[in-house]
Amino acid sequence: MSKELEIKGLHKAYGEMAIFRDFSLTFPMGQITCILGPSGCGKTTLLNIIGGLTLPDSGLLNGFEGTTISYIFQDPRLLPWKTVEENIAFVLNQNLPEAERKKITGRFIRLVDLEGFADYYPGKLSGGMRQRVSIARAFAYPSDIILMDEPLKGLDITLKLNLIKAFSRIWSSDRRTVIFVTHDVEEALLLGNKIFVLSRSPVHIVTHEIVRMPMSERSLDAGYLKELKQVLQKSLGKE
Repeated sequence: MSKELEIKGLHKAYGEMAIFRDFSLTFPMGQITCILGPSGCGKTTLLNIIGGLTLPDSGLLNGFEGTTISYIFQDPRLLPWKTVEENIAFVLNQNLPEAERKKITGRFIRLVDLEGFADYYPGKLSGGMRQRVSIARAFAYPSDIILMDEPLKGLDITLKLNLIKAFSRIWSSDRRTVIFVTHDVEEALLLGNKIFVLSRSPVHIVTHEIVRMPMSERSLDAGYLKELKQVLQKSLGKE
């Protein structure tokens, strides 16, 4: 498999509105790439094109051939008639022995800190717990790439940080390739290994990639984070 995923010369329009016009971007494998941009700029359209849910008008997607993709949405989209364990097991190979399925689901339940809730139905869980199940399910699916469409949007800061902690723990266990879109600067700084800032449509890259250290090695220096935040806010016109 290629070490990079590439979007090259992408064009996409809806009627007279051009969303992407000769747009190109490269994603490294095995890292979390954050696409930061204002609401409505085309971030979700970009994810849908990558995931094959929306067809581009023209352009190339290189390196995606033969890959499998899982999603984490803003809405957890759990099956209400299935338990936590069953929701996660639902995406596994149905031919796996029952003992192996339980081993896999149990591992991911532990990684998102939901031990003791395996037999709970989604309706009995808090919103944050449901989203943790969604994270576990996305990683349990044997995918090469995970697409995240603003899964932390609208959450209070405590819940957001708890979900980021759960995501970081589970990502560190297998280093899946992640493409994460958000309009929130702090989310980008907390999760992204590489951050690209997009303009409003027709989309172009406002800020060349900002590279952060691997999640396990990141500096917690407040001045460093403040400087990066100012750069991103300036790019988004939020100074």
